[in-house]
Amino acid sequence: MYWKHFFALITASILFVSCDDNTSTLGMDMIPAADLIAKTYKTYDVKTSSYAVGDSVLSRTSTSYFGQYTDPITGSTVKSDFLSQYNCPINKLKNEILGDTAHTVNIVFNVSQFVGDSLAPLSLEVYELDSLLDPNADYYTNIDPSKFVKKDAKPVGSIRFSAKNFVKNLEIINIPIDRAIGDDIIAGLKKDPSLAEPSKWLKSGLRGSKGFYFKLCSGDGAMYYFSDSQMNVTYRYHDTEADKDSISLLDFEGSEEVVQASRFATSNIKSLIDDDSATYLKCPAGIFTMAEIPLDSISANDTINSASIKFIRYNDDAETNSKIDKKYRLGIPENVLLVRYDEYKNGFFESYKLNDNVTSYLAPFSSTKNAYEFSDISRLITTMIQEKKSGKASENYNKVLIIPVAIETTGGSGSYSKVVKINHDFSMKSTRLVGGKDGGVKIELIYSKFIR
Repeated sequence: MYWKHFFALITASILFVSCDDNTSTLGMDMIPAADLIAKTYKTYDVKTSSYAVGDSVLSRTSTSYFGQYTDPITGSTVKSDFLSQYNCPINKLKNEILGDTAHTVNIVFNVSQFVGDSLAPLSLEVYELDSLLDPNADYYTNIDPSKFVKKDAKPVGSIRFSAKNFVKNLEIINIPIDRAIGDDIIAGLKKDPSLAEPSKWLKSGLRGSKGFYFKLCSGDGAMYYFSDSQMNVTYRYHDTEADKDSISLLDFEGSEEVVQASRFATSNIKSLIDDDSATYLKCPAGIFTMAEIPLDSISANDTINSASIKFIRYNDDAETNSKIDKKYRLGIPENVLLVRYDEYKNGFFESYKLNDNVTSYLAPFSSTKNAYEFSDISRLITTMIQEKKSGKASENYNKVLIIPVAIETTGGSGSYSKVVKINHDFSMKSTRLVGGKDGGVKIELIYSKFIR
């Protein structure tokens, strides 16, 4: 019995020491030599340049922009005013209206943000639109107000203001409007209450139903972001329950269901476009960055496991930092879209498209890396290669644009959020990126291939 246990122990010990706990080659002896996979890491230079988008950018935003501001760092100037419609009121006319006239009429804007000098005065004039804006049409930032306003039209309201004025007034700008507009609305709705229905209001022909043009007449040094615009018409009625005369309100709201089209004009950007020592991102409606992927250098025979590209931002130099007050600096675009040039030109924004991580990608600005980084665009590169192989590639097949965008998400934050809308970023933002003729932008690829 003793010898049986002894030999069993010796056998187990031999089996134990003959085993290797390194499993990295587990099963490799069963794979034919021709099927072994090797991975290769390579980098390629990417040509970049500044792309002048001009003033013709899809103007799809619920925020209206007003003012004129010159970037103290680049010297470029942005000017903006806007056209806006107002939706029919939620509340209806009281039954016991006293007369057919309005008590007051005004348009109110909430100021959600402000850029520039709080003391810089701006002059605004309000004009009635004579032609109807189509809620289903696409309007661009080069919209011509003269096509919607009569040539000899007189302003129906005006105001001169600065940020210092409205800060004391709960960040609200109140513009009194010609009371005759309210008179026509009250009389018209009193005669036919159904005109307040959404399907009828815009085509009712009543004054104010087509909207207004808010014209920048003079001023420089400030840009305002207007939100929650509202046209208020008050009127007198007799409160039968209280047996007294009172005042009620019809509030017409500017919303996404009706047109709000901001007009932008950008000047003094030629020197930035011609600057080949870097590239720029400027919004609103200013400059994108174009990148050309070096497909002729990338292997078309190996499998691309991953591809990444980074656009690094230049920090301001010491001289600029010492001269420019921080409160007058423009911010950095928070999010950018990498999209194929042809896809952008063929209506990416007009078609309400979202990033599909094949031909379009989103990236936030990383303050830790001081860059916009697209960590894996391998499907984009593969798509470009396949198009080239099949003979379906256009002349712009290897070009992509980096575009500042505003995104809307739903469903929580972080990894739980879902992008539901992508529009151009119309806020005042600017940054300078490494690139241009001196290079500096690289695409990093990891290939895998079978060893022959």
